[in-house]
Amino acid sequence: MKKILYTAFYFCSALLLSSCIGDLDQYPHEDETSSTIYTSADNYKAVLGKIYAAMVTTGQEKSGDPDLSSNSGQDYMRCFFNLQECGTDEVASTWLSGDNVTGLTYLSWDANDPWVSDMYYRIYYNIALCNEFLRNTTDETIARFTEQEQTEIRHYRAEARFMRALFYYHAMDLFRNIPFVTENDPTVGYLPPRYTAAQVFSYIESELTSITGDMLDKADCPYGRASQGAAYTLLAKLYLNAEVYINTPKYTECISACKEVIKQGYSLEDDYSKLFNADNDKRTANEIIFTLPVDATHTVSWGSSTYIVCGAVSNTSDLQKPEDYGVKSGWGMFRVRGEIPSLFTGEEDKRAMFFTDGQTLNLDKIDDQSNGYFVEKWTNLTDAGETASNTADGGVNTDYPLFRLADVYLMMAEAFVRGGSGTTSTEVAGYINQIQERAYGDDSNNKEEGQITLSFILDERARELYWEGHRRTDLIRYGVFTTNGYLWQWKGGVKEGTAVNSRYNIYPIPTTELTANPNLYNENY
Repeated sequence: MKKILYTAFYFCSALLLSSCIGDLDQYPHEDETSSTIYTSADNYKAVLGKIYAAMVTTGQEKSGDPDLSSNSGQDYMRCFFNLQECGTDEVASTWLSGDNVTGLTYLSWDANDPWVSDMYYRIYYNIALCNEFLRNTTDETIARFTEQEQTEIRHYRAEARFMRALFYYHAMDLFRNIPFVTENDPTVGYLPPRYTAAQVFSYIESELTSITGDMLDKADCPYGRASQGAAYTLLAKLYLNAEVYINTPKYTECISACKEVIKQGYSLEDDYSKLFNADNDKRTANEIIFTLPVDATHTVSWGSSTYIVCGAVSNTSDLQKPEDYGVKSGWGMFRVRGEIPSLFTGEEDKRAMFFTDGQTLNLDKIDDQSNGYFVEKWTNLTDAGETASNTADGGVNTDYPLFRLADVYLMMAEAFVRGGSGTTSTEVAGYINQIQERAYGDDSNNKEEGQITLSFILDERARELYWEGHRRTDLIRYGVFTTNGYLWQWKGGVKEGTAVNSRYNIYPIPTTELTANPNLYNENY
């Protein structure tokens, strides 16, 4: 049984109130009961658990009250997966109208899109959780505790700041110029100012560089919490995409951050498939840097990894068996567009995990479950091949590995090829070939230094990281998400693919929020 930090996150339900869409005060705020909650170090830990759990759950306990009334009921990671994957070459959605993903799929959304709105309000709800926690963790506030308890709470405080930086990073990446609020701002009736991407970037960078000393290292960090490695990984992502966000390259800084991650002592898991099964919590000992625990007993999620595992199993095929993936029944939510399987050179690459029986490679109809391969990468099976949980009752037991070492190796390689300093072509090739040797089982597909080009890295990121929530950001960084530089099936709503307006590189702030806060506006919607 997984030991999870989150079992007591219901403590926080008394602390925060959520407002309905259309209210001027869109942000959860501190209630007077905080004085009764923050009375012990254990309670601080429980509230921190709520901050982590808010990425994979929708409310309090299993089937409990939802956190947000201004939300369609979707959890953070289900929204994040859809916004990062649905419009790319990695996902072909089945229920276009039924699941309201037509706009995401065809890169044609607007400021009233329900998934865009849900993601936006989830992000800011989670930021509010962090702000409320940080208001109650000042040195003055925690001075009443023992020295040991104060030390623990300072670790919690650093982790809450990391989580807030992560949420602001997602907000900037998805929406770019965004409202900004911290624990130092009023809690009621406050209309946050609009920060530019440059301002948000600077804030995230400052936060991440200042908290690492108070975060636990890999060896001491408990399962399910963010370590120094997580902070450096997020910093590397920030720097790798800096040219997109602030028009200033920071590839040397990206390499430095990647090296700090590597110093923590992570190593690649030998079996790629075990990174995405129901025992993948064990992989935090080697490759997984930061995971989001999902547990059918303690942290039930109908989104996050449950959405991916069950969604990737057909509910119409007579050939694909749900029990082969540890699920009670398939949801038939999505498949993969033909471009991604075509990137693999053959059966030798163990990462090519697709169900092909009765399926076509290409999609004549994007919403036909027989068109496109199903992805077999994620399962609810244990290392022993046994079903881990009853998915109809409590979802899967498979964690969501948000950050892992292979991504860090690929970021470092890309930053070097783009002109960053601080490493060598030999060192980069060594890391890339570790990934190749795991994928192929030997050195038969190892790369020479000159073969590690930007084009290779983009394709390799797809082969290594597909369906993990990276693709949209990668395609934007390469300048091909909206342009005709790379066309994939049904891009822009036509079978052969077409370029779309460049405004779709950024999601719009929801119309409801623009009405509530006159400080905000969308530039191209």
